[in-house]
Amino acid sequence: MSRPLGAAVSLAETPPAQSPPTPLTAQRVQPLRRPGRWIATAVVLVLVAQIAHSLATNPFYQWGRFRYWFLRPTVLDGLLVTLEVAALSAALGLLGGVLLALARQSGSPVLRAVGWTYTWLFRSVPLIVVLIFLYNFSALYKTVSLGIPFGPAFVTFDESRLATDMTVAVIGLSLNEAAYAAEVVRGGLLSVDQGQHEAAAALGLPKGYQFTRIVLPQALRSIVPNYVNQLIGLVKSTSLVFYVSLLDLFGSVQTMGSTYPGDIVPLLLVATVWYLILTSAVSVVQYYVERYFARGATRALPPTPLQKARAGLSGFRARLRKEAAV
Repeated sequence: MSRPLGAAVSLAETPPAQSPPTPLTAQRVQPLRRPGRWIATAVVLVLVAQIAHSLATNPFYQWGRFRYWFLRPTVLDGLLVTLEVAALSAALGLLGGVLLALARQSGSPVLRAVGWTYTWLFRSVPLIVVLIFLYNFSALYKTVSLGIPFGPAFVTFDESRLATDMTVAVIGLSLNEAAYAAEVVRGGLLSVDQGQHEAAAALGLPKGYQFTRIVLPQALRSIVPNYVNQLIGLVKSTSLVFYVSLLDLFGSVQTMGSTYPGDIVPLLLVATVWYLILTSAVSVVQYYVERYFARGATRALPPTPLQKARAGLSGFRARLRKEAAV
């Protein structure tokens, strides 16, 4: 039955009043579900647990013999030789790399050609070939002299006395390292924006001042991580000096393995752990050097691991206090 026009609407037919909307601050934010991440995390944790269980329970690794050999004087003597060779080669290689990079950037065509040829040659020849060639260098040249080409010699050296095992190892690694360091340094110098050079020249700054105070600090942000990567490779490359009769860490382990065949696996594990320690120490130094040169490039320096740990502990304590108050 139709309602007559103008009739009043009863209270039962009036629409209910809408409740006021919930403020955004009171609404609960639903986190984004990522099931794939949780599945991948669980798989990785299972694999890591299996690997750890295998390392701990497999008698093949002979962890008792590992503890016996880890700090033996023979191994530590080889470790000192490795550190000495790596330190000398890194210093000489970096110096040679800087000179080669400057030669590649020089306006002299002769210097550019020599720098390019050196880099091309030593990046093409394997390091073991360079070491063996230098080790047998006395077969090609009995003496080494300094003087006028095709003229009299001022100083003459007996090559067999001059080229000791340590000298051969350091020279071989330095020659090889300089070729790679040259490209790292050159790439870092080229990464500096050309406007920086133009601005420095417009201010009338001397060339040396431009390089040391403007170009080099910016280039080091690119040079440091790449060259530290080279240093890690250099530390591992020192294992090749065993082939020129120098008993470094790997050489000492290899010699002990020949004397004690039953301890080959724990001895190799000893060398592996020591190389891990050395490369980890280099990585820690790299982190703090990169952080130092990042000043001025970022608004805030990245926190150190200790600062991250303190911040995480403070956040955990704050959550505990909040839950206790509730």
